[in-house]
This record gives sequence, structure tokens and C-alpha cells, in this order.
Amino acid sequence: MEAKATLKYLRMSPRKVKIQCDMIRGKDVQSALAYIMNTPKAASEPMRKLLNSAIANAEVNHNMDKEKLYVSTAIANPGPTLKRGMPRAQGRFNRILKRTTHITIGVSEKA
Repeated sequence: MEAKATLKYLRMSPRKVKIQCDMIRGKDVQSALAYIMNTPKAASEPMRKLLNSAIANAEVNHNMDKEKLYVSTAIANPGPTLKRGMPRAQGRFNRILKRTTHITIGVSEKA
């Protein structure tokens, strides 16, 4: 059984969030939280909140033991891109892509 938590439409590039996901995937939740808390990345704060939410979902909804939990899945997928622009010299216009991310974290019990 896997307990999941999802964050949608985070205004951050998926490329930045995937670094954090790769770092915590497969770790037990205590060490994953320690990794996230001590990493100076912009994605650390939303990832910490999301991992805490997944842990709470496992405890409350699935009656899992917090001491036996590990991060089974951590996925960062691209969401919709906001297309903006900036005026440039000689009447030109450069497109600016403001990317969003959907993050899913799943925790399971070790057997």
C-alpha cells in the first residue's frame, strides 16, 4: 500500500525540482527530511511540506507506522507553461516561458 501526496501548479521549473526528487527517492522518511532541510535549493520548502503531508496521509488514512516508512516514489512532471513576453529593441518581442510543475510523493512501509 502506498500513501501519496500531490502538489500541482508549483511555479518552478521541473528541472529544478527533479534534483530534489532524485535525492530523496528510496530513502527512509527521516533521512529524506534531513536531506531536504539541509539543501539550499528553492524547491526544498515545498518538497518538505509535501513529504510531511504524505507521511500524515500514511499515518491517518492507511494506519502505517511512521518509523517504517520510506519514499517509494518522487516524481516531478511539467505542468502548463505560462507564456509571457518582453519588448525588445526595434519593435521586437521576446517570449518568456514561466514553467510550472506537478509533484507527487509516495511513501510505503518497509516489509
